[in-house]
Amino acid sequence: MRKLSGKTKFRVTFLFVSLIIASVVFVSTAFSYVSQIEKTKNEINDLKVTYNDTLSTEEALKDEINKLQDPEYMARYAREKYLYSKKDEIIIKIED
Repeated sequence: MRKLSGKTKFRVTFLFVSLIIASVVFVSTAFSYVSQIEKTKNEINDLKVTYNDTLSTEEALKDEINKLQDPEYMARYAREKYLYSKKDEIIIKIED
């Protein structure tokens, strides 16, 4: 078996240490990117849920706006919600 000189041992050791350092940097960077991607995917899913909730709220509010355009509904709503009454009408409130 052939003996390695001091320069060759130093070169091999230096390259080996450099390879290990480069590998550690690569793996840590890859892990960081993967965790950032997962975090972004979770955020996207949360925002989709919020968006769908907002859309359903918007539909409910549009429906309420359409109902409030009807004078009969508006009168009934005011009587129920704010205890308004017609002339000669008595209000009796029953607690649930």
